[in-house]
Amino acid sequence: MRTLSSLALVILLAVSSQAATITGKVTVARAKDNRDVVVYIGKIEGKKFDPSPSDSRILDQIYLTFKPHVLPILAGTRVKFPNSDEIRHNVFSPNAVDGKRFSLGTYAAGTSKDWVFVKPGVITLLCNVHIEMSAYIVVTETPYFAVTNAAGEYLIKDVPAGKYTINAWHERNVLNDRRGFQSKTVDLTNAGATVNVPFELQ
Repeated sequence: MRTLSSLALVILLAVSSQAATITGKVTVARAKDNRDVVVYIGKIEGKKFDPSPSDSRILDQIYLTFKPHVLPILAGTRVKFPNSDEIRHNVFSPNAVDGKRFSLGTYAAGTSKDWVFVKPGVITLLCNVHIEMSAYIVVTETPYFAVTNAAGEYLIKDVPAGKYTINAWHERNVLNDRRGFQSKTVDLTNAGATVNVPFELQ
């Protein structure tokens, strides 16, 4: 007779074998490379995903740069903003975040502040002490997302079988009136398949 633990393992393996993978390459016209494009599955009707308390993410400030420059998160995720520089920084957004003014104020080296991002959308982050600093947080409604490398490659694993809308977002969407955004429909009804979905952003 199987124990509960071995039965759970069998169920887990069966579920994993049904999961699909989305991969592809994104090209960004006239960009020096194809990094920092967020590719993600949009809202799935009838499903709501909640992050666990341990799923907090970090957006650091070091060498007068936000790292990473682009951070995708699931709605409800807490993001920590440590100041790893040797000078003071401020983190704020020129737009409202979750219906409120977003500014963490100016804080010293070696300290950290955090924020839980509730509503889906794109958050522009700036530092009012150093105007050259910028970053973006892309808040999604599903945990199925990836960020492209310099070659434009991305990989999204463990996607349940189904038909979805998959989006590609680049900061040019903010700067150039949606030319940095594209959506496609992807069919993953063939469980366990790997589907290639390329994007070309203008």
